[in-house]
Amino acid sequence: MNHRRPLGVLAALLLLTLSTLVAPGTATAAELLTNPGFEAGNLTGWTCSGGSVVTTPVRTGSYALTAAASASDQATCGQTVAVRPNTAYTLTGWVRGNYVYLGVTGGASTWTPSAPAYTKLTVAFTTGATQTSAEVYLHGWYGQGTYYADDVSLDGPGGQPQPGVPGTPGTPSIGAVTGSSVALSWTAATGTVTGYRVYEGSAVVATTSAVSATIGNLAACSTHTYAVAAYNTVGESPKSAAATATTAGCTDTGLPKHALIGYLHASFANGSGYVRMADVPDAWDIIQLAFGEPTSVTSGDIRFNRCPVSECPSVESEADFIAAIRAKQAKGKKVLISIGGQNGQVQLTTTAARDAFVTSVSAIIDRYGLDGLDIDFEGHSLYLNSGDTDFRNPTTPVVVNLIAALRTLKARYGAKFVLTMAPETFFVQVGYQFYGGSGGSDNRTGSYLPVIHAVRDFLTVLHVQDYNSGPVMGLDGQWHTMGGADFHIAMTDMVKAGFPVANTGQTFPGLRPEQIAIGLPAAVSAGNGYTSPAVVHQAVDCLAKGTGCGGYTLRGGPSPGLRGLMTWSVNWDRYYGWEFMNSHEPYLNGLP
Repeated sequence: MNHRRPLGVLAALLLLTLSTLVAPGTATAAELLTNPGFEAGNLTGWTCSGGSVVTTPVRTGSYALTAAASASDQATCGQTVAVRPNTAYTLTGWVRGNYVYLGVTGGASTWTPSAPAYTKLTVAFTTGATQTSAEVYLHGWYGQGTYYADDVSLDGPGGQPQPGVPGTPGTPSIGAVTGSSVALSWTAATGTVTGYRVYEGSAVVATTSAVSATIGNLAACSTHTYAVAAYNTVGESPKSAAATATTAGCTDTGLPKHALIGYLHASFANGSGYVRMADVPDAWDIIQLAFGEPTSVTSGDIRFNRCPVSECPSVESEADFIAAIRAKQAKGKKVLISIGGQNGQVQLTTTAARDAFVTSVSAIIDRYGLDGLDIDFEGHSLYLNSGDTDFRNPTTPVVVNLIAALRTLKARYGAKFVLTMAPETFFVQVGYQFYGGSGGSDNRTGSYLPVIHAVRDFLTVLHVQDYNSGPVMGLDGQWHTMGGADFHIAMTDMVKAGFPVANTGQTFPGLRPEQIAIGLPAAVSAGNGYTSPAVVHQAVDCLAKGTGCGGYTLRGGPSPGLRGLMTWSVNWDRYYGWEFMNSHEPYLNGLP
């Protein structure tokens, strides 16, 4: 039995169709790409993971692009250009070959599964309110072979601001923070300035003629992201870069600043052997009991069955199991029931299922005296119905009912209730490019985002599985592949900084650093994407200290409060001589 199963990302993404944003009106068009038809006879202006120019087949002129997608590389060619905020653009290109994609990083895209002759692809998109650059790209698909492209064009106004509009203000600095307010200040914009507008998302939350403002009437322990724009009688400047702050009043759950989190095979052995609760070393700060599973997919009735003697000959009695949990808790450790896993599909399609979930999970927590709950929904547990495109106001029953159930459990157990989540990248970071069924993509993409957002006020730790994942595009516009430091850096930075959600026009706000941990396989047998301890430490050094980031720039800034590391699993770590624990626990203890 394997805990993690790679999702059908390839199958999902091959379903993509054209996703188009409605343009508010275009300005005078101009070609913005350098070397759009590759007539320089080389790839000047383009950055390619593989590719060259050819003299045949071409559509017009003397040259065209060719690139071959391998089993591990899509052969992406991209180009970044200056654009104006909130402005409509049209990207076109002529392509041929199998599975050729044309699109805008973080935005709309289109593709053709087969083009034996040059075929025109078109993508219309509108830049964001603060966007001043855009990366356009072409790529094939893994293992599908050679594609060609010619006469690529990006039409629209260049990146020069409208004459007379103020310059962009400086990034806000966070000042005094209370349980209900956040103070901001920023450097003045250049040019003639009438005043400044402070934005949270698309909403104006303050207007002032000064270079500071205090935003009040905020909820305790709530996270807010602000940007500032200057305005005058001519118009409004682009928004500044954003700054994020969290109001005071967050509950202390008793966790150490940096925690080691591990899943314990409590209901099965999975080839790695059974580990008795009493034998789990004290280095583990959160122990996730795997797994509670439903009686049927849609029942909501969760049962936790401890490993049978036939599979786990050394399994302890229930009394000893409970006594060992109490001993861990007396040392400050947290023990949670994890719901789901590979085989535990949970779809709360009805309010009856929601209520059964609350009742049955409460019974497990009470029976064993647990500290809370871990949500490890995989496969088809979460999805988004057609038209459900606002992560802030979801309408799909399986999402709405899960949120309601978690809020009910929080209310029942109070301030010390520990809630963690272990989604796969497909359900979180892939939402940067594709959200639900928007544009014809898999309706599960990004489907954890509304759940995370709705419970962010009491979510203890989110530890996304940085394994069993396909390549994922980061905020740097690059594809990142599991197993390297850059994958952990890019994936974690997305959760900390927040990110635009596909082509919805909305931005998912980042989480607090103490709510974020990195999910890793303990060993090569535990899951695809094993990362050596030295490389993990390189990634955490970047994320926590801002050092050793390579070529990556942290959009969310260094996070000294990063919670720590999660692994699947304690059992696999014991099987491989405790490499994960022995390498990472002293390292985490040494962080600031």
